[in-house]
Amino acid sequence: MGAIEIKELHIRINVDNDQEKSGAAAKPGANKDAIIAECVEQIMEIIAKQTER
Repeated sequence: MGAIEIKELHIRINVDNDQEKSGAAAKPGANKDAIIAECVEQIMEIIAKQTER
């Protein structure tokens, strides 16, 4: 089986900041920061798995 090379990575995130629907009382940027941190973590895991092969 051949190696897989990612030459370009596109990430699209849709964040709904409507607090009435979510019921969240946190500051507006906190949820966005958590989502970005999770995305970065998952990307780093994918890259680590790619380099192990």
